[in-house]
Amino acid sequence: MVFLRATAKLLSKLPAPSAPDGSSGTALGDWYGTTLVVDRKPLLLMVSSEALLPIVLPGRDLRTLPERLPEIVRARLERFGSPSDQIAAEVSAMHPVIVTKTVSRSVVGIMVECAHSIPYFLDRGAWNDSTLPLLENWLAETPWHATRPEAVWADKEVPRRLAAKWHAS
Repeated sequence: MVFLRATAKLLSKLPAPSAPDGSSGTALGDWYGTTLVVDRKPLLLMVSSEALLPIVLPGRDLRTLPERLPEIVRARLERFGSPSDQIAAEVSAMHPVIVTKTVSRSVVGIMVECAHSIPYFLDRGAWNDSTLPLLENWLAETPWHATRPEAVWADKEVPRRLAAKWHAS
């Protein structure tokens, strides 16, 4: 199971939240999400709670986000270059997707910082959906603090967490 923890802005566009609460059984943890607008285009920003891995997508079809989340994460981990067996294990552990509200102010704060940074990376009128993976990589290489004494770089944390949880060879 995985929790999709949405800000109020995103939660209003998703199916009604589910009642259960707890923590995800995945290596990357809960997924936090919000919507934002850059250059008058809606975007969806998601960040994993444990590895702080960012995903940036066009802000379309938000009602179906819970159903699509495992495949969105699969595609992101493939772009990231994670081993296929670890990707399969992570995605398999993401069922069901439970929609609920955010609980970590720290992760929400990181999303706010990401949202403030995105317009500096995406030049006005000079980007499209195909440039968003470049933005994701840039954000993954950015150090973040999330209730931890040391900075977290998603590009270093993702392989470590996947290997620890899914026993990489």
